[in-house]
Amino acid sequence: MADIGPAHAMNLDPEVSKYTGDGGVVSMEETERRIIEDVLGDYKKYGYGRLAVVLKSEKKFIGFTGLKYLDDMDEVDLGYRFISKYWGQGFATESARASVKMGFETLGLNRIIAMVLQDNLGSIRVLEKLNFEYEKDIMEDDLLARLYSLSKARSPEWG
Repeated sequence: MADIGPAHAMNLDPEVSKYTGDGGVVSMEETERRIIEDVLGDYKKYGYGRLAVVLKSEKKFIGFTGLKYLDDMDEVDLGYRFISKYWGQGFATESARASVKMGFETLGLNRIIAMVLQDNLGSIRVLEKLNFEYEKDIMEDDLLARLYSLSKARSPEWG
């Protein structure tokens, strides 16, 4: 659980938390609980979930990415979050592409969604690079978000 400290620091960064909708995590214990119950719980229940992204050259946690099943929507969601110092360097695009590939090729999914707050232009660019298409605006955690989707059948890379 070496990623708890860096994940906690990432979630407390106001540059990061303004785009998450969860307001950041208030304590190290809450970060640890979320990793154990939510992330590891998803792996136990579904066989997949969010993954730590580690910068190979420094062997350092820089964020997370991956797929998560959303019970309330009956959809699989692509999500990613990175320490702000690593934004704009292609890590989100590279890791999100690997997650989509796993979803379509390994898990046999036909559709993946992603939700992003409408002012998170960096994340919107990542989704557009991966050929996700805007579907509609939705309320997520009492905030206006944009729902994007990628269908395996309509995507030249995966179809």
